[in-house]
Amino acid sequence: MNILIIGSGGREHAISLKLSEEQSNHKLFISPGNAGTSQIGKNINLNLNDLSEIWTFCKSNQIELVIIGPEQPLVDGLADKLREKSINVFGPNKNAARIEGDKEFAKTLMSEYEVPTASFRSFNKDKFDDAIEYLRNGSFPIVLKASGLAAGKGVIIAANFEEAEKALSEMMKDAVFGSAGDIVVIEEFLEGDELSVFVVTDGDDYFILPQSQDHKRVGEGDTGKNTGGMGAYAPVKFVTDELIEEIEENVINPTLKGLKEKDSKFSGCLYCGLINTEEGIKVIEFNCRFGDPEIQAVLQLVEGSFSQLLLSTAKGKIDKNSVSLSSGSAICIVAASGGYPDTYQKGYEITGIPNNTENLRIIHAGTKMSEGKILTNGGRVLNIVANDKSNDLAKCKKIAYDALSQIEFTEKYFRRDIGYKA
Repeated sequence: MNILIIGSGGREHAISLKLSEEQSNHKLFISPGNAGTSQIGKNINLNLNDLSEIWTFCKSNQIELVIIGPEQPLVDGLADKLREKSINVFGPNKNAARIEGDKEFAKTLMSEYEVPTASFRSFNKDKFDDAIEYLRNGSFPIVLKASGLAAGKGVIIAANFEEAEKALSEMMKDAVFGSAGDIVVIEEFLEGDELSVFVVTDGDDYFILPQSQDHKRVGEGDTGKNTGGMGAYAPVKFVTDELIEEIEENVINPTLKGLKEKDSKFSGCLYCGLINTEEGIKVIEFNCRFGDPEIQAVLQLVEGSFSQLLLSTAKGKIDKNSVSLSSGSAICIVAASGGYPDTYQKGYEITGIPNNTENLRIIHAGTKMSEGKILTNGGRVLNIVANDKSNDLAKCKKIAYDALSQIEFTEKYFRRDIGYKA
C-alpha cells in the first residue's frame, strides 16, 4: 500500500516504523518527516495549505491512505479537503477536531452529554476583569487552559491567586499562546492518577489501544513547566476491566454520541486524557489524534495489521480483528534539547545512536539530516523506546536508559524518573 503520513515528529516516525515492520510491502511518504523517517520512507515537502499540490502528489503516487499526525492540519480541515477528493484519510474532519482545537466546545459538549469532567467557566479576553473576579473567589490550586491549540503547553496550574492572575494576563493580554488564549477555560483542579486512552473509531464502533501514562512536566517528580511530554509507559497498572467498562460507559460512548448529534461525527483517534479520582473517572481533555510520546510506547504492544486498522477506519467501517494486543510492557523516554520547553539551540550533531533491536526502538522527533550527519532540530529530539514481552517495566527502563547513555549531543536533557508512578 502507498501511504502518505503528515507530520515531522516522534509520533509520525513511530507510526512509519510500525507500518514498515509489517509483513505487507508498504511504500511510505512522510511530509515533511525527519532524519528517522528518511531511513524507512521518502521525505517530501508538501504545502499543507495547497490542496492542489497534495492532491496532485496523491494522484501521481497512487496514495491509498493519508494519515494526518498533528492536530493543527486536522483543526484546519485538511481531512475534509482530502475526503472531497475521494482520498482515504485517517483523522477527523474539522468539526470533530474541535474536540481538541476548541476547549470551550469540548467542555460544553461534556456538560451537555453528562461526561464527567472538572467544573469550569470560560471567559473571552474582553471579559478579563470578570475572569479575574472569578479567580479571586475561586479555590486553589486552579487550572487555566487556553481554549485554542498551544502545542500542549497552554495549560497552567496556579497554586494561588497571584499565579493565576499572572497566567491569565499572559494568555489574554500578552498573547503568549497567540489567538489560542483569546478564550480561557478556568476549571477546578482534579486529584488522582492520570491515564491516556486512545480510541480508534469510525464514529460508530471503536477499538481501544493499551492505556498509557504521560509525563508532562519538564522536571523530575512532575515539577516545572508543562511540555509536549517527556516520556510515557504502557500499560497502566491500575487499569482493570471494570475501569475500562466505566470509561466506555461514561466517557467514550456519550462523547461519540454527542459528536455525532452535533454534526461532528468523529473518525480517527479520539485521545481521552483521563484522571481516576475518588469520585471515579473524569476527563481532563480530549485530543483529536494519537498522543506523543504515548503512542511511541503503545505501538510496541500492538500486533497484527496496524495499517488495516487505520485504513478500515478511514473507509468508514473499522476492522477490529485486524490487530491484537500484547501482554507486555513498553516505555518511551524523551531526549530533549537543553532549555526546552523555553528557548533552546538547534543544529548540534547527534552521535552514538544504537541500532534498533527486538526490544529497542530509537524514534526520531526533532532531527534532520545534513551532509550525512544527524542534527538536533527541535525541542524534543529523540524517543528511546523499549519493550518487554514478559510485562517487566523495570527491564524496559534499564534497556531504554542504557541506550540513552550511549547517545550524545550538546545540552542533552532527559528525565531520569519516567515510569516512577508504576
